[in-house]
Amino acid sequence: MTRDQIFEFFRRLAEDDPTPRTELEYGNAYQLVVAVALSAQATDVGVNKATRALFAKVETPQQMLALGEEGLKEHIKTIGLFNAKAKNVILLSQLLVDDYGGAVPATREDLVRLPGVGRKTANVVLNCWFGQETFAVDTHIFRVGNRTGLAKGKTPDHVEAKLEKRVPQPFRLHAHHWLILHGRYVCKARTPECWRCKVADLCGFKAKVLDPAAPRPKGKATTKAKTKAKPRDPAAAAKRDTNAD
Repeated sequence: MTRDQIFEFFRRLAEDDPTPRTELEYGNAYQLVVAVALSAQATDVGVNKATRALFAKVETPQQMLALGEEGLKEHIKTIGLFNAKAKNVILLSQLLVDDYGGAVPATREDLVRLPGVGRKTANVVLNCWFGQETFAVDTHIFRVGNRTGLAKGKTPDHVEAKLEKRVPQPFRLHAHHWLILHGRYVCKARTPECWRCKVADLCGFKAKVLDPAAPRPKGKATTKAKTKAKPRDPAAAAKRDTNAD
């Protein structure tokens, strides 16, 4: 995409949804950290179902520690890798109490110290709560960046670096949300709904699906990030920042 095409790409997405928001439900910075940590390899819908009752009781890391790991598991047992995630949430809650007085830090360096929090989770918190211009590259953003030509890269870090360089003002603050929502509801993995896409004419994807009744294209559904071998330890898997929903 050219610079002018990128500007027009985001202008149209912004026109369609001026104030995009994460679909995760939370009431404060701590609940956001917990929700995003739980969303690794899970859907936002599934996380929200599990956290509604939990967040009605738990608003602070101190309250989470009082609930305890077993109590937390009862709330999140419908989420994948819930045992490892529960352990990480308790550990990060203890670290927040011990090192930050129970407050959520506002830097990426501090956030990634928390168990179960990686770069993507940190970027989500920095963007959604602290209003920083970050790009949390999940499976949707990775796919949209590569498919459209907006930000091609072999890994999420490569795509993030491209977005940092190419996304212009005044779109940088909300770009991450527009790309996630576009990938989740329009530029879908198996059958991109190009026939109703507002930016189809700007997109570099050659195999556009312009007829909703047309058969699905053969071959791989989407470009996937290159990742290391799947860790054997469930706790290590929960640490990964893959919010694939």
